[in-house]
Amino acid sequence: MPFVDRMEAGRRLGKALAAYRDQHPIILALPRGGVPVAGKIAAMLGAPLDLVLVRKIGVPLQPELAMGAVADGPEPLVVRNEDIIALSGVDRREFNRVRDQELAEIARRRQRYLGKRPHPDLNGQVAIVVDDGVATGATTKAALRAVRMQNPKKLVLAVPVAPTDTLSRLKKEADEIVCLEDYEPFGAIGAFYADFNQVSDEQVTQILARFPPQSPAEPAVSGEPPPS
Repeated sequence: MPFVDRMEAGRRLGKALAAYRDQHPIILALPRGGVPVAGKIAAMLGAPLDLVLVRKIGVPLQPELAMGAVADGPEPLVVRNEDIIALSGVDRREFNRVRDQELAEIARRRQRYLGKRPHPDLNGQVAIVVDDGVATGATTKAALRAVRMQNPKKLVLAVPVAPTDTLSRLKKEADEIVCLEDYEPFGAIGAFYADFNQVSDEQVTQILARFPPQSPAEPAVSGEPPPS
């Protein structure tokens, strides 16, 4: 397997992203699985860490199959996977019902993880979006589009592993993609990790707590010293 666990994947991605350290990037994790990966990257780059709250909209009888995704924001951004919607025979009312369930979970996570913690200003900054892997790409696409709306000067997607064809489709969504391993056929993300245990809410909040929000004039507070 390419990766021992998410922490090791984050260390390897941090090395691959080392050139961005002097550009003062902002690291944006997709919870929950992307947070341990992103935490390692943020520590190695001396960068602030924040979240992109995004949820897969799963087919009702196959919730692991994404028929779309929704990202948090003043007006939630919805991405529809029209091919999957057509194949599954889901109508607009059913799609909206599942979407609303996921919006409720986003609201719960916003309160649980962030509370009154302010989001960093991404305007004119380098934004690096991180997850523990990509499958269909629906949630990743929604996350990238939501971040793009905040006008970063450069938008980077950084993931340990992804399907080759999905990476090709995501190229137009990011200015750069850093992916350590890509495969076709792919399967499940967890198959590429020896340890792929579920990340808890408590782990997310503990990792975020190591990276308190800073004003633009403040240096980032690293969760660990940079590698020698």
